[in-house]
Amino acid sequence: MGLILCIETATTNCSVALGEDGKLVALKEDNSNSYSHAERLHVFIEEILKENNFSAGDLDAIAISKGPGSYTGLRIGVSAAKGLCFSLEIPLISVSTLKSLAMQVKEEEDGELIIPMLDARRMEVYTAGFTATFQPVFDTRAQILDVSSFEEELKQGKVSFIGNGIEKFKEICKHKNAVFIEGKSPSAKQMVSLADEKFRIRDFEDVAYFEPFYLKDFMVG
Repeated sequence: MGLILCIETATTNCSVALGEDGKLVALKEDNSNSYSHAERLHVFIEEILKENNFSAGDLDAIAISKGPGSYTGLRIGVSAAKGLCFSLEIPLISVSTLKSLAMQVKEEEDGELIIPMLDARRMEVYTAGFTATFQPVFDTRAQILDVSSFEEELKQGKVSFIGNGIEKFKEICKHKNAVFIEGKSPSAKQMVSLADEKFRIRDFEDVAYFEPFYLKDFMVG
């Protein structure tokens, strides 16, 4: 049995999910245009536990979206997660923000390759590549977009792009194999199964020393 609280604060979406044995129990999120994490995160945590008849003491682990993403958002989420782990003496699990974002594609569109994108400054995004079964193709990197970006991948077949970074790429990429899945942000919902996988093999972080994967300090908000 594993009851895991999942926290996602890498973008403007303040998202909290409760998962039990890899299944979603409940989800609370506020995906407004402004950052509400400082005001909403602890409220969501308290509400999601109370509304589902759990207390903090029932939790077996805390999972945090580790980034990349907003410096401020990640810092708030990680601080909350570490505080809970310390006080409850339970393990901390980190989940790739870009992988959990990529997992939304299966609900929308089948594709041969999935490329999540998080907006950075100017024409830059944070990105990574995954197969349709969410196996890594290329690691997380910061990439400046131009008309030739992902040219080789697009030649091979359909590529699904997802995340708030696709808006700038959509303007310059007109390839027939490019599929743009709009209006999607990282959510704690997709963290549930990923966190459970790590919980089962006891893949935990060192609570004292864990830091978010900032890559670079962008989207300060």
